[in-house]
Amino acid sequence: MPKFRAALAALSLSIPLSFPALAQEGGTTEAMQRALAAGWKATFTCSGLFVAGQTLQELDRNELAGIYPDYVRDYDQLPAAKVDQARKLVSVDYAVGMPPRMAAYRPGYGCTQLPIGATEKAVDFLPRYASWPEYTTPDRGSAIGSNVKVELRLEEAQRLEMPVTAAFDETTYGVGTRTSSVVIVRDGQVVAERYARGVEHETPQRTWSVAKSISATLVGAARRQGLIDIDYPAVIAAWNKGADPRREITIRDLLHMASGLDSGESGSRTDRIYFGGGRVVDQAAGNLLEVEPGSRFKYANNDTLVAMRALREAMKDDALYHRFPYESVLHKIGAVHTTLEIDWNGDFLSSSQVWSTGRDLARIGQLYLQDGMWAGERLLPEGWVQFVSTPAPAQPADGAGYGAQFWLMNDNPGVPEGTFYAAGNRGQYIVILPALNTVVVRQGFDVIGGARFDVNRFTLDVTRALQAADQDRALTSEALTRAAEEENARNPPRERPGLRGNW
Repeated sequence: MPKFRAALAALSLSIPLSFPALAQEGGTTEAMQRALAAGWKATFTCSGLFVAGQTLQELDRNELAGIYPDYVRDYDQLPAAKVDQARKLVSVDYAVGMPPRMAAYRPGYGCTQLPIGATEKAVDFLPRYASWPEYTTPDRGSAIGSNVKVELRLEEAQRLEMPVTAAFDETTYGVGTRTSSVVIVRDGQVVAERYARGVEHETPQRTWSVAKSISATLVGAARRQGLIDIDYPAVIAAWNKGADPRREITIRDLLHMASGLDSGESGSRTDRIYFGGGRVVDQAAGNLLEVEPGSRFKYANNDTLVAMRALREAMKDDALYHRFPYESVLHKIGAVHTTLEIDWNGDFLSSSQVWSTGRDLARIGQLYLQDGMWAGERLLPEGWVQFVSTPAPAQPADGAGYGAQFWLMNDNPGVPEGTFYAAGNRGQYIVILPALNTVVVRQGFDVIGGARFDVNRFTLDVTRALQAADQDRALTSEALTRAAEEENARNPPRERPGLRGNW
């Protein structure tokens, strides 16, 4: 089997792919469907209030609107969520004879959803930090920060005004799309920034699958520190038993979305974890092998979840594991408004359940532009940027290509070669354009199942705007140089007295 995988790794396929469509994954019974709908309401209300700091009115308009179509009917029949501000606990009643669905907030962990059927007593079993890893290190690695001012670069400001404004008009890049933030960083400086829908520069939003790219970044940092080997098989203990063929799966396979595991019709729906309070070890790591590891691309939340579970098992220290994202990456780059949420068993749900601001996402993109370096310190291994942005051996059937937890914008003529991006449900994007030394972030609350924000067209328009800005700057510089030469020709500089002769 390893020889087979090695042969596949030698291939350099670049078959494009479209972003995975959502499949109907909800409950198989009416009771389960209601429980999952209530779980959606409980967890998003909790995170929106206590992680993002939004009001209930803003949540109703943003996070709680435009949800999975298969949940709408049951969701609309739910009563209002009950919010215990003192205990930071949200509960939603949904069925007679069953405890309400609940989600509880704890510092550093965000909100954790209790499993279906759990009572309020289960809150006592949730992990807690003995001491939250506070942000204390001054950031000297980039100009992006909470107090940063948009740098006055007239050419970029003029040229970017049109695409940035259009991103918020709910028409140009998709009729009905709902943009909440756009941040554009060039040469480490914020050159364009705008917010809407009650979101500001310190308002975290759920990243959805942009979290997968954050997970790849954390795995890279762990590899840099010698904590994990992405090519060592038997990534978790549960697979390293008896005749289990899953022991041949490596973290490289998982990062490439090529585990070969069964993940249903669409691996992008893991509702029993996200909205049912299920554990990663039960739901994500329990599936059977379907095809040879490394031989097939299939977009699957479970692959990311298991990769992060493997990191936990490799560390053998939950306190280290839970502090690692913040102390080894996020706080070092100044991303202090980003929170990774967990299941009640303590596993990061970083295939989707990460909350972050536009500026924090821009910092992650900037880390990749800087080849994994920040403030003179190497956070990611040499070659990691190339690894995540190189087409994986097994590729999707059409559309954009895929690297390692990052998409490749190789299906967008006019955008510079080498552009890659993180993408998440409801229109979350970090686009990294190394050729322009630029990061483009777009966040939104697009309706699930409705129009998608056209990130290809937006990136192309931003690319053209930046190229035009460069041309404007070059023409201005050329005109100034020519004017100076003409002035010197008309009025040659006079010799200064006393400077003749030899010294």
